[in-house]
Amino acid sequence: MYSLGIDIGGTKCAVTLGKDYIPDDPHELVTAKKKFPTKSERGYKAVIDDLLSAADELLAENGVKNDELIGIGISCGGPLNSKKGVIMCPPNLPDWDNVPIVDIFSKHFGVKAVLQNDANACALAEWKFGAGKGLENVVFLTFGTGMGAGLILNGKLYCGKNDLAGEVGHIRLATDGPEGYGKRGSFEGFCSGSGIVELAKILIASHKRGKPYTVLREQGNDMTAKSIALAAKAGDLVAQDVYCVSAMRLGQALSILIDVLNPEAIIIGSIYTRDQALFDDIIKEVIKKEALPAAAEACKILPSELCEFVGDIAALSLLF
Repeated sequence: MYSLGIDIGGTKCAVTLGKDYIPDDPHELVTAKKKFPTKSERGYKAVIDDLLSAADELLAENGVKNDELIGIGISCGGPLNSKKGVIMCPPNLPDWDNVPIVDIFSKHFGVKAVLQNDANACALAEWKFGAGKGLENVVFLTFGTGMGAGLILNGKLYCGKNDLAGEVGHIRLATDGPEGYGKRGSFEGFCSGSGIVELAKILIASHKRGKPYTVLREQGNDMTAKSIALAAKAGDLVAQDVYCVSAMRLGQALSILIDVLNPEAIIIGSIYTRDQALFDDIIKEVIKKEALPAAAEACKILPSELCEFVGDIAALSLLF
């Protein structure tokens, strides 16, 4: 028997074929996978068609029949309704308004399907298999295309009244700044892939012509959070400023989470995991100033242990 995972992201989508049991090594959970760019501008129907086709191909290539599936786990950015299995207008997926994704997949494959916020799914993956294993109170921050949180509180996934718990990207950290989640100066604006690019453009425009930022300037419209990080490491002063600002705002948001939730660990994925050295000194300094000392001492700030692999098993984690 097998499990099928569907990961729908603003940048890329993935379909994963997994086992129906939890192995000792989480990497062994995945049997095969397919990834492709989302290209959401085509509309949700085209993306769903691609997902269904990729899943059909994955099963056929591995000799798996539909009746050998125990279920399908679907992870996607919120807002969504996990009980009804409906995706509801995520900011990074234009046109995805009230999409009955669970019905579509369960009817196509003839098995049960479950839907969960991608941050919640990643939190479950890190809690069951990664840096949060054995802990009771864990926060997982996506820090990728967007910024969302998955909350494991008292040993259970906490979703809130209508699946909106953990939408920390909407928290306003400043009166102005890069826009994220439809709000300028938001946590997502300062700490997300698109937000970091916008922040770089704002800082480039504000700097005097004479200040050296040749590496970053040459990137033009091809800038990404990753390329800006590489520029910062290469000595680009504006790129370094970008990550200093992002790290400072990340520290502020972490302090809020520490004070409100008193977690044992906050696990941060994607951009932080990849470029931890650009953040750590600053966020430690901010947390020391902003958070309650006892709560801060009890909380570890950790990179994702599953790293880039977390998205591959996040949707599968919903079935265990």
